Amino acid sequence: MKRAVVCAILLVMPVRSAAPTSAQRLAAGSRLAENARVRAALDWLNHNLSWVIDTQARLTEIPAPPFQEESRAAAVGELLGESGLTVHSDKVGNVIGEFRGENESEMVVLSAHLDTVFPAGTNVKVHRDGNRMMAPGISDNGTGIAALVAIARALQFAHVKPERTILFVGNVGEEGEGNLRGMRELVESYRPKLKAVVVLDGSGTDHVTTRALASRRLEATIMGPGGHSWSDFGMPNPINALIRGSVRFINTKIPAGPRTTFNIGQIEGGTSVNSVPHEARIKVDIRSENEQELARLESALRESIAAGVRDEMDPPRDRSKGSLEWKVELLGSRPGGELSKDSPLLAALRAADEFIGNQSRMERSSTDANIPLSLGIDAISIGAGGTGGGAHSLQEWYDAVGREVGLKRALLTILGISGVAEEKAR
Repeated sequence: MKRAVVCAILLVMPVRSAAPTSAQRLAAGSRLAENARVRAALDWLNHNLSWVIDTQARLTEIPAPPFQEESRAAAVGELLGESGLTVHSDKVGNVIGEFRGENESEMVVLSAHLDTVFPAGTNVKVHRDGNRMMAPGISDNGTGIAALVAIARALQFAHVKPERTILFVGNVGEEGEGNLRGMRELVESYRPKLKAVVVLDGSGTDHVTTRALASRRLEATIMGPGGHSWSDFGMPNPINALIRGSVRFINTKIPAGPRTTFNIGQIEGGTSVNSVPHEARIKVDIRSENEQELARLESALRESIAAGVRDEMDPPRDRSKGSLEWKVELLGSRPGGELSKDSPLLAALRAADEFIGNQSRMERSSTDANIPLSLGIDAISIGAGGTGGGAHSLQEWYDAVGREVGLKRALLTILGISGVAEEKAR
């Protein structure tokens, strides 16, 4: 009797399909590339690498500091329009090119962030040495935005018709305190129709981000009366208190696992060397594979700043000269999430890898893909080919050798998840 019940349960349970084998993935990639128009798009990428590289240099030389991406967005929008896409900008500054599919009720996104970490006034002139280009932002994310417009142009040139509509998006707010505002707005606007998101971020083809690393950005500020370094000596000093608190915080114990990090990235305060400052602040980035560790680190920062203020106010301070106040504010929070291992999007990426002979590992990182992944929408972040280094530094560089691999990988992945419509008989 018991055996019969077990058999009955097994018969009615839904069957979960096994992950595609290497041979099945290769066959899927081959079938897609056998389409004459897809082949023509791949060929366009092969024959126009110089144009892609020149476009990357031109876009990199358009400054795009945090919250000042308008000029670069306009240039990307113009290029997408030249590729035949219907282009518009949304209320936060994303530039969106619509490549209509047979099914306009379902959409997939190919995106690349427009902004860099570098402030206004940074010299972003590109210097070339053979295949290597050097400039702040040349790889992160000059590589991604150049690939975005190149793939749009290749598909339009080859007259590829996708099943699902593809949105080509140059989005704002990925870096620094942007708090992923561009991707948040994009997902909010298109969520009912959105089936998948492919993010182009930086170079390389050796990885695919399938797990979103959660993070928080915080600002700690200490305020006091301020005064003269000689006549007001003994007055509580916000910078002193900030240093005391910062030393406490950087001694916070970090677990061996889950991986957890913190970084004091900015320190500001004071008006002159002979003035007791009236304000000082630090900005802190904390990241962890575990939300509880994030909460613990945020609490540790608050406790450390409070302790720094107490220590600064201890005797022999003259309390008649004023006191200190402090606050810790959340500048931004990136949620975590994870792509299912049997996701159709991951299968499309693996099929593309198999076809072009590429191997890539799955990894965890903090990217624009955090937002859709946190909401249960399939998303990945991949490099757009070539190699790069020195990201977020003035010594950033990019080498275009192998660029075509990343471009083809991205094109086949987005078509693998959007589908290609059958050509209609005339």
